[in-house]
Amino acid sequence: MPDNRPPVTGKYIDPLVDFAFKKIFGSEPNKDLLIAFLNEVFRGRKHILDLVYNKNEHPGDLKDEGAAIFDLLCTGESGEKFLIEVQRGRQGNFKERALFYTSRLISDQAPKGRRSEWAYNLTEVYLVALLEDFTLQISDGKEYLHDICLCNRETGEIFYDKLGYIYLELSKFVKEGTELETDLDKWLYVLKNMSRMDKIPAYLRKSIFEKLFNIAEYSNFTREEKTMYDSSLKYKWDNKNVLDYALKEGIEKGKLEGKLEGKLEGKLEGKLEGELEKARDIARELKKEGLAIEFIAKTTKLSIEEIEKL
Repeated sequence: MPDNRPPVTGKYIDPLVDFAFKKIFGSEPNKDLLIAFLNEVFRGRKHILDLVYNKNEHPGDLKDEGAAIFDLLCTGESGEKFLIEVQRGRQGNFKERALFYTSRLISDQAPKGRRSEWAYNLTEVYLVALLEDFTLQISDGKEYLHDICLCNRETGEIFYDKLGYIYLELSKFVKEGTELETDLDKWLYVLKNMSRMDKIPAYLRKSIFEKLFNIAEYSNFTREEKTMYDSSLKYKWDNKNVLDYALKEGIEKGKLEGKLEGKLEGKLEGKLEGELEKARDIARELKKEGLAIEFIAKTTKLSIEEIEKL
């Protein structure tokens, strides 16, 4: 069963705990961190200069670990506006939730009055999701970044490029510090490993990461922030133990069921083979008596071909 011991807090907080994620990325003074991260996620396809946290943001709470969500109105380098929803979670029906959230961002753009004059001039909408401890199961490979859009199923040609879904599967990101090549690699490495570090590594000595590490230092938290973070961390820790226990129980149950099923199948197969051999013995005796093969087949339920071979 889940262990109820309190989680251990290191020098730096775990950025993937809800409270920590919101503190690091969800406030106006720290929006440069979120801008820098998102620009790396889009890999040059979009370049955000500024963003605004929308009022219809869904912040979640400590009771729903994994529901940190930001609605963002972003401004690109050419002055274009686009919406981004940032999620960090492991909720059920995750794909369906993603479609629901982006559909809401699209439908909310419709004017409340006369729509005939609107002409459906939609703002671009994107969803960025950080998946910590589960995968989408959309491929068997080791790819940890999935950039998804509407396209022609046959040709792969993009049908509509103003709606997109970017999924980052952190469980598949296994690079070590010496293997980091891009700034996106560095961001993902930090998000996954910061809570185990005791200082900022030399290869992360950039002003944006130095700010991140400073914000994430546990000793810089107020007493209230420490309490909120500890509660959020414990909830995540307990949740993981419950999931691990359920998984272990499921595996053990599967092994037991497989063993029992194998024994049952073996007994059934042995019984059937015994009945079949009895039918063959009867067929041999009837055949010796000179009875017609068709009659023997009808009596024993054996095939004519098998009786002829006896």
